[in-house]
Amino acid sequence: MAKECLCQANEVVILPCSGGSNCGQIANRVAVHLTEEGVGSLFCLAGIGAHISGMIESARSAKRLVAIDGCSVECAKKTLEHAGLNITDYIDVTEEGIAKNKNFKLSQQDILFIVKRIKQELRKVK
Repeated sequence: MAKECLCQANEVVILPCSGGSNCGQIANRVAVHLTEEGVGSLFCLAGIGAHISGMIESARSAKRLVAIDGCSVECAKKTLEHAGLNITDYIDVTEEGIAKNKNFKLSQQDILFIVKRIKQELRKVK
């Protein structure tokens, strides 16, 4: 059986950090929330980082690429830039006022706040 990616291009592709802090996990939960709401589709940042050509091409064909980083290290942003992808919308969770820590009991209020911020970004014409 051939290995293939089942990812398809979408209007809005969401690529979150899923890092080892509350903020990385908030970024991931936000992406899941937005996907469940039908705002866009969660996409595999690891596949982009691994330079899987089909995944990169799928992401490249999206109209909007939303990168959500947990902190100022910018792993999601740097991964996408390294793959030659143009980010249209970007949020750093810590720049939105959420302190980075190792507490994985995530605040639903923080998640919904970042969801709201991304929706605001997506309303802007790019």
